[in-house]
Order: sequence, then structure tokens, then C-alpha cells
Amino acid sequence: MVARLSRLESVLDYHFTNRNLLAQALTHRSHGATHNERLEFLGDSVLNFVVASLLFDQFPRLDEGNLSRMRASLVRQATLADIATRLALSDYLKLGEGEMKSGGFRRPSILSDALEAVFGAVYIDGGFEAAHRVIASQYETLLSEVDPISQGKDAKTLLQERLQAMRLDLPLYTVVATHGAAHNQLFEVACDVPRLDIRVQAAGSSRRAAEQSAAQLALERLDAIEGSGGGTRRRKRGSQLRLPVALNQDHK
Repeated sequence: MVARLSRLESVLDYHFTNRNLLAQALTHRSHGATHNERLEFLGDSVLNFVVASLLFDQFPRLDEGNLSRMRASLVRQATLADIATRLALSDYLKLGEGEMKSGGFRRPSILSDALEAVFGAVYIDGGFEAAHRVIASQYETLLSEVDPISQGKDAKTLLQERLQAMRLDLPLYTVVATHGAAHNQLFEVACDVPRLDIRVQAAGSSRRAAEQSAAQLALERLDAIEGSGGGTRRRKRGSQLRLPVALNQDHK
């Protein structure tokens, strides 16, 4: 376990004085009494402050509302889960037997909470400057690519605005199927833009999440059409993109 944690420290570019803090940050409550929830609570606050500070410095002309929307997008569950996946955090998690069997090491909520707990552990072990450096490093690429105009707007809003600018009708969302028991359903939703012959389909753990993922696919299809010079020209019917499972993007 020590060697494995050492690999994670190298990826984080931070080496703990008290490595027990890192081990605790990676321990889910299902594994035992000493788990990461308190560290996650602390790390959440540290993360929000650091990201707010980074945005404040990078975008001196943006107002409070836009900065708040951008921060919310950057610290939401889906973004944190993506960072955790990039760090291969699931390889280091300590989960109870039930969570292991149910695939908890892939669950966005567990991954995002563990990442926040790691940030909290760095803060306790090395202080604010260390936490700021680690968080800034993990967000460097995201911040270099962030779009202050669209950031913070969800995919459905962006798609609606794009279509309105083209003077086209709003997209149509239809639930085409539901799977699973009532407490653990998977919703399959289609998004149609008839004038452009766009029909895409995605799935999510809620209707809202599935609609958001379908809207994102429609945006990508719209980008492809505009990039090929298609404009509002009618496209060949039947082109359909599918996303088997979409992550619920809601953050706590």
C-alpha cells in the first residue's frame, strides 16, 4: 500500500509528511469507522476558495454572477469525477465489500468526494499554499480552456441559445425507454432538431441528466454540421449518436 500511495503522491506532485492522511482520504465510509467524510468536508471548502481565487485572477473583468457560474461548473461532481479518473484515483480507494461489488470505485459521487478529501488532506498536511499548488495544477488545463461566455451554462441552455440564434425551433426531448428498478432507474432520452435532421440519444440516472447528455451530443453534431459548411441545410436522415450511459452532472 505504501508503494501505491507513493505513486499517487508522484502524480499529485505532493509528498505527505503524514501519509495516514492520504490513506484516510481514500477510505470510503463503507470500509470502516475511520473514513474520509470530514476530510471531504474540509477539502470542498478549500477547493471552492482556490478555484474562486484562480478565476478572480484570470478574469479581472468578469462580474460576480459569471464568476459564480464558472466556479460552480468547475467544482461540480462531474468535473471532479473526471479529474479523479485522470488521476486513476479508483485504483487507490478503500471500499466496503458491498460498494466493491456494486462498482462503487466507478461511482462519480465516490470519486468526487475522495478527490475533495485528498485536497483536504493536503491542506492539513502541508497548509494552504500546498493545497493551492496541488489544486491549481489539477485545474491548469481546465482553466486554460475555459470559455467565460458559455462556462456555467448547461448543455440544454447552450443548445437552445444556438438554435434560437439560427432562428430554428427548440429541440424536442423524448423519453424512449426506462430500465431498472424504481430506486435505480436508467432513463434513455432522445433529442431531436428536425430542421437539421439531428437525432441523438443518451442515457442517465435521471431524466434531467439524460436530457443534458443528449443536448451535449446534439451540440457536438451541430458543431460538425457547421464545421462542414452545412449551415441550416437539411442533412441526411438517420444519423444517430448514442451514449450508453451518462454521468449525472448534478453536484451537491
